[in-house]
Amino acid sequence: MSTKKTNWIPITMLVISPFFILLAIVISVLYGTKDISALTAWQAITEFDPNNVDHNIIAGSRIPRVVAALLVGAFLAVAGAIMQGITRNYLASPSIMGVNDGSAFVITLAIVFFPGLSNYQMIILSMVGSALGAGLVFGFGSVIRNGLSPVRLAIIGTVIGTFLSSIASAIALFNQVSQTVSIWYNAKLHAVDVDMLRVAIPFGIIGLLLALFTSKSVTVASLGEDIAIGLGQRTKWVKALSILAVVFLTGTSVALVGKIAFVGLVIPHIVRFIVGVDYRYIIPCSAVVGSIFLAFCDIISRFINYPFETPIGIVTAVIGVPFFLYLIRTKGGEKSA
Repeated sequence: MSTKKTNWIPITMLVISPFFILLAIVISVLYGTKDISALTAWQAITEFDPNNVDHNIIAGSRIPRVVAALLVGAFLAVAGAIMQGITRNYLASPSIMGVNDGSAFVITLAIVFFPGLSNYQMIILSMVGSALGAGLVFGFGSVIRNGLSPVRLAIIGTVIGTFLSSIASAIALFNQVSQTVSIWYNAKLHAVDVDMLRVAIPFGIIGLLLALFTSKSVTVASLGEDIAIGLGQRTKWVKALSILAVVFLTGTSVALVGKIAFVGLVIPHIVRFIVGVDYRYIIPCSAVVGSIFLAFCDIISRFINYPFETPIGIVTAVIGVPFFLYLIRTKGGEKSA
């Protein structure tokens, strides 16, 4: 007779999460610079009138915006969870380890030197940039003494990210495309391209499926490489698939809405505290909590300085920076899953 106990906490989180997702969708659709009634919103969905301004606002802006917020929140949270598990680095996240900056850098080069690329090509190049950013950060970390420690790797990531951003800004300024490029460095949830959203969804789903496929292996890897090898795990394959998942998730997110910081840092820690250290639970729960978190951050950004919108990056930073400092204070330089 099996004595294995069911972990009801992650199951409960997954069961109740649709309520909060639905709540975020409703608030996002109804409220903003222009409030729209629930009846009008329902009519926009069931009986869309192209001549109705409110219907166009809902269909062309608010629905794509909240869908993008939910997806990108899920993608970044899962990417951060995988990075923290594989590297056993509690500060690992796409925004700190240069992954976001690499994507934005390559997108800038594409806009300057290869204008007119399709959405598919932009997403693929964004993923190449994600791999480039991560490769530079971890490459430098591996050749510097104690460079792979959490704090030092975070410093290296910040330096590399700043360097890539500076080079991209200089190239954009010289070629007079600064205004076009700036939206990838400042999250553009308010101006989501519907066509890009359609293209991005399959790429993001592939990343999520890869993350779920490797979740059990990431749990073993988070115990340490020696233990993982001792348990018979093919660590190189696990790392390769995990990195591929991060590249898909982060590259898709940056191509869709630009850089958003701290989601991939904060959410995995909160979820791990609640559900434990099993990544079979951490990854799906990070996805739903991340999506809800970013959707409500987007809602908050609309009302801080109403009727003007506050950049969502400010909202995530207000939450993320104190959390970042708290992690450094409490964990110091130790490695941890």
